[in-house]
Amino acid sequence: MTRNNIHTEVITDPEVRTEADDPMCLPDSDGQALLALVPWRRFAIIGDSTAAGVGDPVTGYEPIPWGHRLARWLTAAHSETAYLNTGRIGATIPEVAAEQFPGLVDFQPDLVHVSCGGNDLFRKNADVALVERDLDELCLAVAATGARLSLFTLADSFTGALRPLRPLFASFTESVRRVAARHDAILTEFWSHPARLRPDWLSADRIHLTMAGQAVVAAEMAKSYAAVSSTAWR
Repeated sequence: MTRNNIHTEVITDPEVRTEADDPMCLPDSDGQALLALVPWRRFAIIGDSTAAGVGDPVTGYEPIPWGHRLARWLTAAHSETAYLNTGRIGATIPEVAAEQFPGLVDFQPDLVHVSCGGNDLFRKNADVALVERDLDELCLAVAATGARLSLFTLADSFTGALRPLRPLFASFTESVRRVAARHDAILTEFWSHPARLRPDWLSADRIHLTMAGQAVVAAEMAKSYAAVSSTAWR
């Protein structure tokens, strides 16, 4: 069975791991503790399906997208936290700029995660340089709102029928790093993250993360935000 082209059958991992004993995940108490000192209270996510956090359920893992997990930890640490997620399946960078950015401005965020570009690369004759230009322009606009910018690299998990796309996405990964550097964004790296090798990292479509993957992403994002905040307080 599918929902918006995302499979909904439960994936199981032969390692018999659960969220409770997964060393790459964080319990709510640890996530809350990490985000207790961050300065942000209005957290927004814009982008495509990676922003929305769609993916297959996994036995032993709570079915919560990575962004919702972060928002839950932020709210637990700071009751005044506000959260906006306008991520949409299939959205390209120009569509995010046209459809989601105006609402973002109205929300008045102080931390914005931007996650898009993959759909642009899936288009015929995709040009990485043009995709980087579009992403840079979107991030420039976001940074101009005064919010701190957040980005992450996609994981190197291109296998099977999608393996021919690996060089294209490897180039895009470098683009994301350059854009992050230009705008002083918080960059969380997943390209070589060890979780990408797990059999329950990707959904059945081999594109989107499972809820186990989402849990790992939330943990790494919380660590990145905490690390940046810790440095700022020194």
